[in-house]
Amino acid sequence: MPVAKELLDILVCPACKRPVVLNQKQDGLRCSVCRVTYPIVDDIPVMLVGKAIKD
Repeated sequence: MPVAKELLDILVCPACKRPVVLNQKQDGLRCSVCRVTYPIVDDIPVMLVGKAIKD
């Protein structure tokens, strides 16, 4: 189940506070400013800076 659009509309990168977007594989939320992807685990976005994956 993908992340709900309502949730995507309010989620921001915890580091720079810019909006995040669902990546192509739909397994993470990408911040184009910080160039990191926050993983989605069990349909829950993990919005922790320490868990972000560098692109």
